[in-house]
Amino acid sequence: MTPSAPVSTLDGWAVAPFTGGGLTYDCYEKGSGPGVVLIPEVPGITPEVLGLADHLVNEGFTVVVPSPFGEPGRAPTMGYVLGVVARLCVAAEFRAFAVGAHRPITDYLRAVAADLAARTPGTGVGVIGMCFTGGFALAAAVDDSVSASVLSQPSVPFPLGKARAKDPGLSPAEFDRVAARASAGEVCALGLRFSGDRAAQAARFATLKNRMGDAFEMIELDSSPGNEGGFSKNAHSVITSEVRERPGNPALAARERMVAFLRERLTP
Repeated sequence: MTPSAPVSTLDGWAVAPFTGGGLTYDCYEKGSGPGVVLIPEVPGITPEVLGLADHLVNEGFTVVVPSPFGEPGRAPTMGYVLGVVARLCVAAEFRAFAVGAHRPITDYLRAVAADLAARTPGTGVGVIGMCFTGGFALAAAVDDSVSASVLSQPSVPFPLGKARAKDPGLSPAEFDRVAARASAGEVCALGLRFSGDRAAQAARFATLKNRMGDAFEMIELDSSPGNEGGFSKNAHSVITSEVRERPGNPALAARERMVAFLRERLTP
């Protein structure tokens, strides 16, 4: 029973640089079993992201957490978050505002996923993206090594205008490839968002659902006034900061469904 979101530290995590797609970042690894790549949300590998990472390790997965931005282990503050966002807005590898765009960071993430898949058991690996990185999890599924993508409150491109709000977060060629793999049963995706989240709007999920059909499962948590979960109208981070390890917490149930989804897709 916790009054706040689960948190953890970097204790026990092995760290090493990894190069792929012309980029090099540190990656943190822990656990055994089928592989999961957990892409941190803004501002980086926070204690809450590590809380989710350690939960996945305890559930029997080998977890790799790349660190493409932020200071690993540092708790978020307003100034820290704004500083990271300012850098990400102008970084060429992320293309935060571009519509129908390929993002170079996803080439790196595909390489991380392929490397993890080559040395872990299971039918491919899972990739989890959150907030700024939510859509990167689906773009990573262009690679055959990815069998499951989790898009938690995917917020890129930033939804300034209708075109960006409904953009899937990957290029047309990448979307074609992922949709073809989904149609063939090679990959499935799980999307999570709060009903009132303006950063990850329903229009984006509608775009994904229209193209991927049954291969895209959606979970929308109620954040309207007076909602049963007690979420604020600004609730955003479904599987990290809004989770409370107590019976009846809808975000906890969403995290449990995510773990089950990964197990279903990755366990031979």
